[in-house]
Amino acid sequence: MGITGTLINYYFHCRRQCWLFGNRINLEDNSEEVRIGRVLHELKNEEKENREISIDNIKIDRITEDYLIEIKKSDADIEATKWQVLLYLKKLKDKGIDKRGKIEFIEKNKQDKKIHYIELTVEYENELIALSNKINNLLATECPPPLIQQIKISLKCKKCAYYNYCYI
Repeated sequence: MGITGTLINYYFHCRRQCWLFGNRINLEDNSEEVRIGRVLHELKNEEKENREISIDNIKIDRITEDYLIEIKKSDADIEATKWQVLLYLKKLKDKGIDKRGKIEFIEKNKQDKKIHYIELTVEYENELIALSNKINNLLATECPPPLIQQIKISLKCKKCAYYNYCYI
């Protein structure tokens, strides 16, 4: 399986979630949180031109003259989103298209701003190669990573589409 933005996002969010999704155990269709995010995403996209574009195995929310734009419901995991956008920028660069990244958050909870900018550098490209190798190695393992101990279940686990699979 080629590395997708979702896999990168999940790798940062939860290695177990990444493994499950990467091994085609998809429970997102049963998640209210995911449904809400999709609806907000669609509403945000209705306002704009240049909506979602599929290239190879990725889906880019929007492309403008200067930016590749990724829209997220919440700013809860900026690091995961940053790497997702970097992957998309690399895919475009490989096709001869140079853009800068722009991340727009519908809900601002943890960050001090709703828009973040990112540029693909040589260092990020090298880190993407290492990250892709780590994800491929994770996906190749026979079993998913172990559960987080019950005492340490965080709010992000309770909102995860895989919560019932993991804990119930």
